[in-house]
Amino acid sequence: MSSPSPASNPGSGPAQNLRPWWHRVVFAQEFGLVAVIALMAVGLWLFTPRINTTDRTPLVGATVAAAGEGAFTVTHQGAATTYRESDGYTYRATDDRVILIQEAQVSKFLNTNNLVSVLTSSAFIAIMAVGMTGIIIKGGIDLSVGSIYALAIVFGAMAIEPLIGTMNEPKADSAGPLVAIVVVLAVCVGTGALCGLVNGVGTVGLGVHPFIITLGGMAVYRGIAFVCTKGQTIGPFPADFTGSFGKLPLFGTTPVPLILMAVVGVAGAIVLTSTVFGRRTFAIGGNEVAAKYAGIPVGRTKVSLFVIMGALAGLAAALYVGYYGAGGPDAGKGYELNVIAAAVVGGASLSGGRGTALGAVLGAIVIQLIDNSILMLGIDQNYKEIVIGAAIVLAVVIDQTKQRLTGR
Repeated sequence: MSSPSPASNPGSGPAQNLRPWWHRVVFAQEFGLVAVIALMAVGLWLFTPRINTTDRTPLVGATVAAAGEGAFTVTHQGAATTYRESDGYTYRATDDRVILIQEAQVSKFLNTNNLVSVLTSSAFIAIMAVGMTGIIIKGGIDLSVGSIYALAIVFGAMAIEPLIGTMNEPKADSAGPLVAIVVVLAVCVGTGALCGLVNGVGTVGLGVHPFIITLGGMAVYRGIAFVCTKGQTIGPFPADFTGSFGKLPLFGTTPVPLILMAVVGVAGAIVLTSTVFGRRTFAIGGNEVAAKYAGIPVGRTKVSLFVIMGALAGLAAALYVGYYGAGGPDAGKGYELNVIAAAVVGGASLSGGRGTALGAVLGAIVIQLIDNSILMLGIDQNYKEIVIGAAIVLAVVIDQTKQRLTGR
């Protein structure tokens, strides 16, 4: 009896290629996450209250004149514009300028400041979630990610303090922000990679389950951070450092965290889908024994994944120092849950063999939207951990159900 052709089996790869492009897009894990994010955004827009905002625009060299009842005309650089008080416009004139004031009501959720804040907070989680996705795809876990993040922050802050000083104790012969940026990146990423190497060697070399190794690492790395700083925060650092790195202004916002999130997400997607290393990662997660018989260097690949996870935690740590301008051992507490939740909600299967970098980035945004929605709706912040934990359980249940239905 001849075996059925691949095209006759709807679950096979060639058959999936016969499906129309829109079918593959709609049923992709990432499309579902985008839909969830959109629904959450619409819900928050509908159910959060509106708030008053005031925007002040200084116009140097401008003049103002009355233009009828309830209106005024501002002439600036030869152009005259009429504003009405009924639209929320007022002004304040000084000797050399006119300050145009606009008062308006905006959605507490759907406004530029809040959306940028959500995406910025997501960036720190998403960068680490991409690394966590690789760990989970190969069938492992890393509980020490939050502590690696904190230790890298502490070492990075300690490294640049002698170079640029702090705002309270400025250094006269400062090395400058560029040197500080290079140093903090090198120290933070190097610290994270070293911690990841310890986790990987401990897991592979000692043959101990990564849950145990990283659980111990979670306590050890955080403890080292507290010992090195005696529980104190290092900083704050001068504004020219943060303004040249994490809070570099561009187009009226600070896009560096978002840019790094996008770069790491794209790089992670390329590595997982288009490289030999990525295929090896999926093979190990699918069947480690078969991967060994196929000649895949399982141990080396596992150690490399832990090193990458640590390096990405270090990159997020450098971004933290560059954005907030300070560092302390309390940073990243509870991030283990958030990073794992972002990877799992993004489609990574805890049984191994499945996951995407883009899903991890979208999962991080979902987690931060949950956090933001609790804040916007005035719910007790203590419920946040409950909701995120429930989201992990729900994501795993859905994943298991999909696997059973696919098997049938």
